[in-house]
Amino acid sequence: MKNLEVVCADIGSVASNNFGWFANTAASGTTPSSLAKYVASVLNEERPVALGFECPLFVPLRSDEQTRTRARPGEQNRAWSAGAGCGALATGLVQVTWALQAIKSQLKVPAQFHSSWEAFSSVGSGLFIWEAFISGPSKRDDHVADAACAVGTFSAAMPYPPEKNAIQPDSPVHSLLGAALLRTGWSVDLAMLTMPSLVIKG
Repeated sequence: MKNLEVVCADIGSVASNNFGWFANTAASGTTPSSLAKYVASVLNEERPVALGFECPLFVPLRSDEQTRTRARPGEQNRAWSAGAGCGALATGLVQVTWALQAIKSQLKVPAQFHSSWEAFSSVGSGLFIWEAFISGPSKRDDHVADAACAVGTFSAAMPYPPEKNAIQPDSPVHSLLGAALLRTGWSVDLAMLTMPSLVIKG
């Protein structure tokens, strides 16, 4: 995909120095504000951005109450509802929504969010959002490095990252990303609330 900018943010507390982002141009930073400024600047150049967040972007809505909070298929022992996954999810609720709002507020030219890779790659512009899943031996010593690992993994999945989707939902889902897109005006389509995200695992 021509001029694709791949960016990822490792979600975490800014006050505790647990937030970092990295782009395939080697740009990086440690605050959501610098991330938003950078992504907006790329979109203002009318170049496509594939933006990843290392936190759960959707959760299962299983009918079986015994398995409702179990790991999503592909998470194995890193369930979204326990430990680090649960903490990242809660922090991501705020940081993902804030980042999307800040990016949108800095746009000087129209940019469209694309919910499917096919539409995104066909148009060759706008914003596509994916979930990064970096755990176990893939974890690095700092958060910018974790984000860089995720960017590398996504880039290695090109030209068609959906073939490397690590989590195939086994039930309907509630999209935390969809809620953030609606809240920040990137979309008015309520179907976004049922949308699973592409998950690239490192």
